[in-house]
Amino acid sequence: MKCENCTKKECSKNQKNDDMQSTSIDALSSNDGSEEKNEFDTLANAKILLSDCLACDSCMTLEEGARVFQQNQKEFFRILNLNKKCDTSKHKVLAVSLCPQSLPYFAAKFNLSVNEAAKRLCGFLKSLGVHYVFDTTIAADFSILESQREFVQRYQRRNQEEHALPMFASACPGWIRYAERVLTNLVTSHICTAKSPQQIMGSLVKGYFARQQNLSPDKIFHVVVAPCYDKKLEALREDFYTALYNSPEVDCVLTSGEIVQIMEQKNVSMKDVTEVAVDSLFDDLKEGDVVRHDGKRSDGYLEHIFKHAAKELFGMDVKEITYKALKNKDFQEVTLEKDGETVLRFAAAYGFRNIQNMVLKLKKGKFLYHFVEVLACPGGCLNGKGQAQTEDGKPDRSLLAQMEEVYTAIPVRLPETNLHVQKMYQDWLEGMDSKKVRDTLHTTYSTVNQSTSSLDIKW
Repeated sequence: MKCENCTKKECSKNQKNDDMQSTSIDALSSNDGSEEKNEFDTLANAKILLSDCLACDSCMTLEEGARVFQQNQKEFFRILNLNKKCDTSKHKVLAVSLCPQSLPYFAAKFNLSVNEAAKRLCGFLKSLGVHYVFDTTIAADFSILESQREFVQRYQRRNQEEHALPMFASACPGWIRYAERVLTNLVTSHICTAKSPQQIMGSLVKGYFARQQNLSPDKIFHVVVAPCYDKKLEALREDFYTALYNSPEVDCVLTSGEIVQIMEQKNVSMKDVTEVAVDSLFDDLKEGDVVRHDGKRSDGYLEHIFKHAAKELFGMDVKEITYKALKNKDFQEVTLEKDGETVLRFAAAYGFRNIQNMVLKLKKGKFLYHFVEVLACPGGCLNGKGQAQTEDGKPDRSLLAQMEEVYTAIPVRLPETNLHVQKMYQDWLEGMDSKKVRDTLHTTYSTVNQSTSSLDIKW
């Protein structure tokens, strides 16, 4: 997300607190294996830039900053190097989960099909010492299904509860961070409680998969490959941490671009890597061809929720959705009419300027929408700042166009048709309306009071 008054300016936390951060990082890091130099010692630490995310509106504490800087290639290789040592008590099972919006980046960048890109990326990661490589599409299935059900429930309660509608999507951590740290409870009370695909994947890996493998969650080091930097901050949320096992759901987030940096450091091209089938969470099965959800550049929350609500609330089967662009291409609306009346009005609001306008209308009581798919990046998740950027930090429009073409060509699978998901609801989550579903697949959002040690930057 780009600040209107800043270009590629480094976050002031870097400029003002370099020494303090360095000390914090050392204090927070484990010493196991970190003292040894290795071939990846020259990899750069992760840096949060004003043009990269929404996490710079007085919203990142010193401790968070230090922990974010830990989420880089060096931490990834610290675990890999630790596993090469003889002390098996400190070994970790290393699992990597791939976001669907990252795969088109690798496919377009290396001129591969998306299925080839997934298998070669899996082959490359396993050549480094990764044990399992997963696809997060199944986690998005859960997130979409829970979001659909919550919207219908909110719609049915709209006349009894002041904050039932509108409902805002909860999958974008940049938007969530901004809503919690800058906006008021007027906004956060409207955010869907379903976890994002990343964090549901964390629950699947550290919960379901760990149990299947008879592993303690803290024995798994879970890495997510994602298109944006804000996913690093999302992994740090306190509600995504299991105190019993001293284990976060996601231990480290690497952007697609950071994975390419590792390839460049190794002098490896994707075209030279052996294809290896992506792993499944279920026994010894392997994933088949890559699938996606409805939606041009994201997981398609708007389209899935719209079609589901039309069916559940009004008995209407909607096959195709027609978007109407309003002020710009990143603010579009979709409506459903029945008997001459508009009964559903949804919107997609991408980019900070559209988010600001949306919130302003909500505060003025002039908000017409029942649901809004909110994404911090203009153009959606494919345009995440962790991929498809030129060396000067600007969007690589040519590459992005190729990525959109690749993503659109991926076959769509409805989350309702995933038999593994339906079985897990019954066998692992104890039914669709269980307490375990609420505890595992949902969270809460609320206004966070600013601390005196937070950044002093205003958008």
